[in-house]
Amino acid sequence: MNPSSALRLDQNPVFFTGSTHYKLHTRAPPLCRPSRVSGTFRKTFQCCSVAVSEKTRESPSRIGELSQVSGVLGCQWGDEGKGKLVDILAQHFDVVARCQGGANAGHTIYNSEGKKFALHLVPSGILNEETLCVIGNGVVVHLPGLFGEIDGLESNGVSCKGRILVSDRAHLLFDFHQEVDGLREAELAKSFIGTTKRGIGPCYSSKVIRNGIRVGDLRHMDTFPQKLEILLLDAASRFKDFHYGPEMLRNEVEKYKRFAERLEPFIADTVLVMNESISQKKKVLVEGGQATMLDIDFGTYPFVTSSSPSAGGICTGLGIAPRVIGDLIGVVKAYTTRVGSGPFPTEILGQGGDLLRFAGQEFGTTTGRPRRCGWLDVVALKYSCDINGFSALNLTKLDVLSDLPEIQLGVAYKDVDGTPIKSFPGDLRVLERLKVEYEVLPGWKTDISSVRNYADLPVAARRCVERIEELVGVPIHYIGVGPGRDALIMK
Repeated sequence: MNPSSALRLDQNPVFFTGSTHYKLHTRAPPLCRPSRVSGTFRKTFQCCSVAVSEKTRESPSRIGELSQVSGVLGCQWGDEGKGKLVDILAQHFDVVARCQGGANAGHTIYNSEGKKFALHLVPSGILNEETLCVIGNGVVVHLPGLFGEIDGLESNGVSCKGRILVSDRAHLLFDFHQEVDGLREAELAKSFIGTTKRGIGPCYSSKVIRNGIRVGDLRHMDTFPQKLEILLLDAASRFKDFHYGPEMLRNEVEKYKRFAERLEPFIADTVLVMNESISQKKKVLVEGGQATMLDIDFGTYPFVTSSSPSAGGICTGLGIAPRVIGDLIGVVKAYTTRVGSGPFPTEILGQGGDLLRFAGQEFGTTTGRPRRCGWLDVVALKYSCDINGFSALNLTKLDVLSDLPEIQLGVAYKDVDGTPIKSFPGDLRVLERLKVEYEVLPGWKTDISSVRNYADLPVAARRCVERIEELVGVPIHYIGVGPGRDALIMK
C-alpha cells in the first residue's frame, strides 16, 4: 500500500509505556542515543552502511514445502493481515479450516480482479474454487451473519455450494448474545473491555456453563424451544434491561426453523472430516482468528477475546491431534495496532499515531473502529513466537512505513526502578508502569509497493526485516507490501 500522503512523525514522538489509561510517558530515543538491548548497549543505526545479508534469493518453493497440516496465526492483537496469506496459500491446500472465534474476526481479501471481500465467519480459502472450507467445533456461529456472507459471495460469483462445512458441535450465537454483550459493556462503564459487541463472550459463556445450543441441536426442533427458553431466561435474570417474553421465544423458534432447513446441507461431523482428510494425505491449512495477544490465557487479560487464538486452539477447535500439526506461520505487522481497551506498551499518541493510522488504513474490518497504532513491539512478538513455536513469520504492511525517516523497534522492557523485564508480563500493573526501550533504524524513504523480489528492496528495508529476524530468532519468509494478492515478497 502506498500512502496517499507523505507520512511524517514527530522527531520526538510521545508514547505509551503500557498504561491502560491515556496519559503521557517517556519519549522514544533520538537517533544517536544508545539503547540498552539484552543487557548490552547498542547504538542506534544512523545510515544504511550496516551489513545486510546477501541471501536474497526468491523462494517460490516456500509454499510447496509447507507441512501437510499447517496453520496461519496472528502474533499481535489481531488485524495483522492473516486473511491475505491464507487466501494465497489456499491455492495449494485442499482444506482451509477455522478453529475458534466467531464473527469478531474480520479478514479482508482480494480476488484476482482486485475485488475486495470482507469475511467474518467463512474461511478465507473460499475464493479458491477447489478448496473445502471448514468451520470447526471451536467456532461460535451467528447464522444470520453466516448466511449474509454466503449470499454476498454468491452474488459476486463465488460458489459456496458443497464448499462450506459447519461443525455439528459448534455453538450457535444468537442475536440476544449480542444484546447481552452490549449490556455487559455498559455495566462495566469505565472498565469496559472494548469488545466488538458481536456476542462472542456471552456465547462462549453459555458454552462453558453448559446451557449453550449447538448446531446439531437444529436437527431436533422438538427440544430446541425448551433449550432456547433456558438461555433467554438466564439472560433476563442477569440483566434487568434485557426484556424477554413469550413472543420473543416464538419468533426466535420460527426463525431458527427456517435457518435449520437452510443450514442442513452445510452441517457435518467436521472432526471426522478433518481426520479423514489428514489420513487421505490431503493438505490442510488452519486459519486463526484474532491473535495470541488476545488469547484468553496468554493475552492481556481481561482485555482479551474469549477463545484460544494461539496454537493450542487448533487441536481443541478442530479435534485433531497435536502430532499432526506441522508448520505454523505467525503473521505480524511491521508496526503494532490494537482495537479496544487494554495495555499497549509501544502505542504512539497524537499526530504520529493518527498519521500511521491513515497511512495504513487502520480501521476495523468488523466494526470500522479506528485502531490504536504504535511501533513494532519485539518483546510481545518474541513472547508470541515462544508460545506458538512458529516456523516462519509473515511481516505485513512494510510499505506503510516507506515515508518514515526512521523506524523504531521496541526491543526491551524495564520496570520503573530499572530492572529488566525478561518477557511479556501477565500483571497489568507492571504493564502500566514499564518503560520501553527502542532501537532506531534508518527509513528507506521510497515506495516499495511494486517490489516483488527481496533483493530489490532498499537496503534499509532489508536491514529492518533482518534485524527483526535477529531479535526474535524466527525467519521471515513472507513480506507484505500492499493489499493485493500479488503484493507479497517471498524471502
